[in-house]
Amino acid sequence: MKRLGYGLAIAVFILDQLSKYWIVEIVQLQSRGWVPVTPFLTLTWVANYGVSLGLFQAGTDGMRWLLVAGTGAIAALVAVWIARERARGDVVALGLVLGGALGNIVDRIRYGYVVDFVHVQYGWFDFKYVFNVADAGISIGVILLLARALFVRTPTKELS
Repeated sequence: MKRLGYGLAIAVFILDQLSKYWIVEIVQLQSRGWVPVTPFLTLTWVANYGVSLGLFQAGTDGMRWLLVAGTGAIAALVAVWIARERARGDVVALGLVLGGALGNIVDRIRYGYVVDFVHVQYGWFDFKYVFNVADAGISIGVILLLARALFVRTPTKELS
């Protein structure tokens, strides 16, 4: 079961890093600012010095490394959780979270910030948060974990 989780984490990590390589090196979005792709998708350059949704901005180099260490510790705990987990759905969710966390850690080490570029909008609707493949993996994984915790019944042992 753990091979599924770790394999999914590797897949998310590779997709994330390839997409960011394409954005930074090929599209060179950082110098262009934004590029419309479809009526509902724009590639928009954001150097995210914070964590999810831009919270906890790392204004100093020390804060940057604190975020790297904190995210690394969480990733390590998720990796251990994957190894111990028996429920396939939870392993899938945890693999998504782990791959996303690792992708964003690499960015923070390499650039000092996380590269975000996916901006979704359509007509009057504008999802104000710009994100990346790693963020999508983390978000989908957390939503799956919450949904499974709330709605999936697992057999319990009665206390005697």
